[in-house]
Amino acid sequence: MHNQDLFYGKMSLISQNVGSKNRVKRSNADEPAFLGVNNSNADADEPAFLGVNNSNADEPAFLGVHKDDEGRIESDLVLSKTKKKRKERDELLEKQLEIEEGKEMKKLENFLFGSLYSPVEFGKEEEKKDSLSFFLDRSVGSVEPGHEEDVELMKESDIEEERKAVWLDEEEEKTKVNIAKVNRLRKLRKDEDESLISGSQYVSRLRAQHAKMNPGTDWARLDSQSRNDGLSDDELSDEENGIVLARGYKNDNAYDDILRTNEDLVVKSRAKLLPGLLEYSRLVDANAEDPSNGPINSVQFHQNAQLLLAAGLDRRLRFFQIDGKRNTKIQSIFIDDCPIRKASFLPDGSKVIIAGRRKFFYSFDLVKAKVDKIGPLVGREEKSLEVFEVSPDSSMIAFVGNEGYILLVSSKTKELVGTLKMNGTVRSLAFADDGQQLLSHGGDGQVYHWDLRTRACIHKAVDEGCIHGTALCTSPTRNLFAAGSDSGIVNIYNRDEFLGGKKKPIKTIENLTTKVDFLKFNNDAQILAVCSHMKKNSLKLIHVPSFTVFSNWPPANSAIHYPRCLDFSPGGGFMAMGNAAGKVLLYKLHHYDHA
Repeated sequence: MHNQDLFYGKMSLISQNVGSKNRVKRSNADEPAFLGVNNSNADADEPAFLGVNNSNADEPAFLGVHKDDEGRIESDLVLSKTKKKRKERDELLEKQLEIEEGKEMKKLENFLFGSLYSPVEFGKEEEKKDSLSFFLDRSVGSVEPGHEEDVELMKESDIEEERKAVWLDEEEEKTKVNIAKVNRLRKLRKDEDESLISGSQYVSRLRAQHAKMNPGTDWARLDSQSRNDGLSDDELSDEENGIVLARGYKNDNAYDDILRTNEDLVVKSRAKLLPGLLEYSRLVDANAEDPSNGPINSVQFHQNAQLLLAAGLDRRLRFFQIDGKRNTKIQSIFIDDCPIRKASFLPDGSKVIIAGRRKFFYSFDLVKAKVDKIGPLVGREEKSLEVFEVSPDSSMIAFVGNEGYILLVSSKTKELVGTLKMNGTVRSLAFADDGQQLLSHGGDGQVYHWDLRTRACIHKAVDEGCIHGTALCTSPTRNLFAAGSDSGIVNIYNRDEFLGGKKKPIKTIENLTTKVDFLKFNNDAQILAVCSHMKKNSLKLIHVPSFTVFSNWPPANSAIHYPRCLDFSPGGGFMAMGNAAGKVLLYKLHHYDHA
């Protein structure tokens, strides 16, 4: 007894030192009972030992553990793990949503502003790269190392299972058709007692019956033997378990090659454009979404054939995506202090040169969407730089200057690198030989040939019948050039013969009665456009091989108005013409398959 009293005394001292403020209060049901003794009236602050149960005790129980406490701890652990997994899953879903939103925003930006970020690839549809969108053609005898097993497997699979037609239905074998019950199906029977047949047999007999009632034409049969042979009973019934091929066709792999390509089955030879009538159709105006408030002075296609620029006296440079249906507007640039007289792409498609009746000009970078003001040129006091030409190699820009001077400016540094001097005033310029030579025409009626490598005049001769030259153009092929004058005469020369001393033109075009303001060859030099600003509908298209005018152009029932400029797409399929009314008329030339 003495030892028991001493034990209770020590434990009571321990229980007095434990604070009750931070303890978790538990109900009578939560407190475990030890050794089967229940003390319901015990002090709430005292623990229960050796079988004493304090129903309202705040202290933990010793010398025993209840099963309810173990279950509560395990449930707490499970709950915490569940919350952690749910949190991780929510974070993963948020990341996936952010990635999908980013892709959607990028796709929308490319759709709206694709011409700014990648102008060279503008208008082109995005190619979907899929692992199943191509296959390796290993039909040739040479097989790459490491693929021998694949080839053997492919051969075995080809032998085991032939290629099935897309209209085959596996359920047909399971289907049974009673052909004796329906009167119109009794003709499909082979025996009088035959009644139930499978679905595949039913389809095969229907095809044979159709071939019997609707025989094909002889000229459409591939094999010559079948042209003389009639339809036999065996052919009508044909194979019960397969699909009957059309009569006259053999199961040849060569015919499958037609389905393996998207090329034209019949390729027409359309290299030669015929004279007389020009096949064309009028499309939606190129600038229908944003017409100009002033005359259009420049239209030009980008090298990708889908981007078109239009510029005029309203000081705006507009870009359109040409598809012939909507012709969506891409961008508009406003030049505050320069009514635009001419705008032109560099042949490499990276920049646009913009000029007006000012002593300076502008350069618009398509990639960076940045406009740079250049000039006045050092060492020159020019009042206007509105007439210029860009070399085919994009290295040089030639401006028409005062007093017969031609100003050569580097397209990279935008600095004056040299000058050329004519005897008379300069009116028009044209590059030749990939930018190595320059032709000029002007007030003295002579055509000058300049070698830009030596900066020297290599030839000059009078343009026959010309007093004042106003327009000049060289062909991309066939080595031709055309010169127009203020009297409306256009002379077409062979450049080699002209440099050799022959001064007589190949052909003289006299269809215009007013000053020639614009000349343009198309991509293959089979069409020459001749234009005058001073008269309505004064636009002629010349068939260059025959040197005759297309009789159905300009259109009789459509008003071209006062034509100002014109350009052909790189493939020749589109022709855009700007007029003084601020419209850019768009036409499709049917002779050319590509834009």
